[in-house]
Amino acid sequence: MTAASASAVCVLGGGLMGLAVAHQLARRGQSVTVISRRRSEAAGFVAAGMLAPHAEGLSGELLDLGQASLERIPRWVAQIEGDSGLGCGLRTSGIVVPFRTATERDAYPTASIGQTLDRIGLEREIPGLGPEWSTGLLFEQDGQIDNRRQLMRALERACVSLGVHFMEGAEVLDLERDSTGQLCGIHLRSAEGEQQQLSCWQAVLCSGAWSQQLVPQLPVFPVKGQMLSLQGPREALKRVIFGPGTYLVPREDGLIVVGATSERDAGFAEGLTPDGQKQLQTGIASLLPKAAGWPPMERWWGFRPCTPDEGPLLGPGPLPGLWLACGHHRNGVLLAAITAELTAGGVMKEPPNAAEEALLRAFRWNRFEN
Repeated sequence: MTAASASAVCVLGGGLMGLAVAHQLARRGQSVTVISRRRSEAAGFVAAGMLAPHAEGLSGELLDLGQASLERIPRWVAQIEGDSGLGCGLRTSGIVVPFRTATERDAYPTASIGQTLDRIGLEREIPGLGPEWSTGLLFEQDGQIDNRRQLMRALERACVSLGVHFMEGAEVLDLERDSTGQLCGIHLRSAEGEQQQLSCWQAVLCSGAWSQQLVPQLPVFPVKGQMLSLQGPREALKRVIFGPGTYLVPREDGLIVVGATSERDAGFAEGLTPDGQKQLQTGIASLLPKAAGWPPMERWWGFRPCTPDEGPLLGPGPLPGLWLACGHHRNGVLLAAITAELTAGGVMKEPPNAAEEALLRAFRWNRFEN
């Protein structure tokens, strides 16, 4: 086993959360190494990119976290675009949540925040909406970002421009501790199969659904999701439709991202399934019947990193020197901005304000023990 050179901060995982954290640390002048096993498996490449704390019906502290991140996203995106020279595809397109009855609508956790729509209003916002939807809520403040085609590429370019070092194809095998229990190194296998020891006294765990494999105390488990995309006519759909079990996210060029199944018992079983794809097609036919005839472009799957309350794990971890930025379930794209800011601030020992301190306390890793 060989010894690799030391890094001030190691980011374990090269997906959306890892890149976002690395970017913010590098902007603060830190030397950062991102260790990534396989970039293509990152949830950031799989998600639809909705920025939807209100349309998703979040509540309590998770809604607070989502709103705080939504507020930061324009400035965060501007930083990424400035550092990379690439666009991220941010759109405040608004999101419509349709309901079959007014009772269902009024019981929605964020109903008081949205604009109420009757059937006429629904048809104005979503021409061609399926006939079973009689009412809905419009959340104009929610939007989307083209994470799959633009954001991930721009973030990677921004990190490179700021001097972030990448170890691609490397797998972290273990976290090394010194005699006091403090993190002191990363034991990894390089892309060439060579085992290496990387000295490191601060690391950020951004390993998504695989986080528990490295730190067994963390209650993070995979929830598989299957998705597909359709090519519709340009401007055929201007609002995101967030239906029960299915959502349609229109990009500017007419591509429609459709998701997503939620398979809690699938573990890490890879691949598409007939049942999953049928569920998506049924959802399309119900929400926007005309889209059922649009040609499919791509089909894919991924693994959401879930926790018992579907909220992320943020702040210091169970090992001194290890910071957590994982477990974001279906809200990783939405929460990337606030996660990167809070995590980079913590690593750099920047004192959080009262609101940030409350959020870190609410999403600490051991909150389930009480």
